Amino acid sequence: MSIQPSATPATPSPTPPRWAVRAAHLTTVVVLPSGLWRIALVLGCPAGYTETGFRTFDTFGAKVWMLTLSVLCELAALLTIGLVRPWGEVVPHWIPLIGGRRVRPMAAVVPAALGAAILTVIWADVPWWWTYAHEDMTPTGNLVVGILYQPLVLWGPLTAAVTISYYRRRCVRVQPVDG
Repeated sequence: MSIQPSATPATPSPTPPRWAVRAAHLTTVVVLPSGLWRIALVLGCPAGYTETGFRTFDTFGAKVWMLTLSVLCELAALLTIGLVRPWGEVVPHWIPLIGGRRVRPMAAVVPAALGAAILTVIWADVPWWWTYAHEDMTPTGNLVVGILYQPLVLWGPLTAAVTISYYRRRCVRVQPVDG
């Protein structure tokens, strides 16, 4: 993360628009259903899989991976909130060495924009979930898992919209019009 030494922004950024704040918080919600489904698998619930299909998920390594993936996805979604909160402009004081310093806008914009693009590509096929064969799932499981994963289609676009809002607030300076 690139930082500047001053503890507060030289010129305060405008307040984020209400839609951006809502979109940032919505990112954490769209990730939640799939994460909760994976946690059900970790806890031993077949969660839509046939007995044979569930065996691959009933190993220690698979459980660690699914739990880690669920936590990392939710943490990544929570980072989007930093684009509409003060800690996205000034590093919180409790962080060693860099706490209290300004966050350079592009240090937040570039990773957020790349993340938004990657998420959009990763989840682009989810609307067609039901067109792919899932022999290792029950018909009801196939339906439910498809529904639980549908919100992920919004993760990338929501992150992109919030990132653009952050960029406009922090980087684009509107020149006053002489009239």
